[in-house]
Amino acid sequence: MYWCKIARTQFEFDEIAKLNYETFVEEIPQHETDPSGTRVDPFHEQNTYLIVLADTAIVGMIALREERPFSLDKKIGPVENFLPDVEKMCEIRLMAVRKAHRNGRVFFLLARALSDYCYERGYGAAVISGTTRQLKLYEQIGFRAFAEPVGQGEAVFIPMVTTRKQYGQSVASRLQTKRKLFHPGPVHLTKELAAPFTEESVSHRSSTFQALYEDVKDRLVKLGESLPHLLVGSGTLANEAMIAQLKKEPAKGLILVNGEFGNRLKGQAARWQLDFEVLEAEWGQSFSMEKLSDELEHGEYGWMLMVHGETSTGMLNDLDAVSDLCEIYKVKLCVDAVSSFGAVSFSLKKVWLATAVSGKAIGTMTGIAVVFSHHEIESDPALPAYLDLGLYENKVPFTLSYPLLKSFKQALEAYPERYSLLSGRFEILKSSTRDWPYLTADYPVLLTFKAEAEFEHFPLDAHLSGYELHAKSTYLKDRNLFQVSCIQPDFEQDWQMFMKFQEAYSRYHLT
Repeated sequence: MYWCKIARTQFEFDEIAKLNYETFVEEIPQHETDPSGTRVDPFHEQNTYLIVLADTAIVGMIALREERPFSLDKKIGPVENFLPDVEKMCEIRLMAVRKAHRNGRVFFLLARALSDYCYERGYGAAVISGTTRQLKLYEQIGFRAFAEPVGQGEAVFIPMVTTRKQYGQSVASRLQTKRKLFHPGPVHLTKELAAPFTEESVSHRSSTFQALYEDVKDRLVKLGESLPHLLVGSGTLANEAMIAQLKKEPAKGLILVNGEFGNRLKGQAARWQLDFEVLEAEWGQSFSMEKLSDELEHGEYGWMLMVHGETSTGMLNDLDAVSDLCEIYKVKLCVDAVSSFGAVSFSLKKVWLATAVSGKAIGTMTGIAVVFSHHEIESDPALPAYLDLGLYENKVPFTLSYPLLKSFKQALEAYPERYSLLSGRFEILKSSTRDWPYLTADYPVLLTFKAEAEFEHFPLDAHLSGYELHAKSTYLKDRNLFQVSCIQPDFEQDWQMFMKFQEAYSRYHLT
């Protein structure tokens, strides 16, 4: 199989020097011959090389650099004279593929990797000295000439540029294979869940809409055993509406923090100027129920705020144990269940307020924020109208998308059977990664790993090869972690392909 990575080792640089010689000395007579059969590029120390491998053999490469002057600057003068509207540019050089592997798969993989890397680095455009022999190839990546040809004989080059817009409209962009996703949201939509978005919209004041709305609420009640309120927005909005209800609580609260999303709840509560204390555990560590019990016994708290599924570390906090303690000490428990709802079965009977969302594990597009309550909520004119859950009790107070609601309903129809599907996928995930460097393996649809040893650059190289792990969030980068989730609809097929890539990647780095 073909895959892509950034060249980092001396072995890779030696292979690049051989391929450089084969292509730009023997095939294209651009440089003098050398008995070593290798050519080290003059800008080697400044180059970043993207390489394509067939299993464990390097078969293609491309180099890019941003240091000035570009080699093209030396040929035609500063490229800004021709491209005045482009801010950050890189120069692409040394595109080469061994003859036996000059096929569409290698070319499009190299083009996508190049595009991905340029986006990561924030380049607005890329320039190249295009050989006249490969003009059609360059055009397929979106390159267009911007100056007169330079050089002579068989070494004539055309100054060419591609921008984000040009690449997006190119053949290479259109023919790229779909990315294989292994992050915890958003999710690819199945054809069935995407179908409602092609239908005509229905007014949220109509009887048709009202029937669908009640159906969705009934399904949510069965899953959560609590009363749902549906808002248009993300999980963050759901948490905002939940926390707004605490504004009128006279007693101070306690917020539990053992990860990024616990920290976010703390930040939101601070913005509402709530009176609260914080009980922290180390990231990735469970809360001590003994310590929590002691805090509740002596702290005179009226409410508690916690995250159930702390996906930043792959923790599923013990909701039953915490809710039992809150019941004993007469504390109103509020739960961020945005990531856990739909991933695993649990009851919200003992929870005062809880949040969920239509995306994530449920499997459809995000956009419907859900706040559950075990009690009826009265309207509060002191709150912003959009966050006043009392307005959502028995009606749709503001515009809600019919296609989104219908897709949500279809996603909910997969329950409770979907719990078994996700559980089975998780067992596949655990079984095939048992030798990987785990941080935690306690979350029902997601595993967290340490990016160390051969996995140090694994998320980036997987990304360049078309496999999207969860690694770009700051809270993961800061702790050198990456995650793999099994909630995407094509997980089984995509995972088989991914494991072939990982096996080739592992063999390559161990030889």
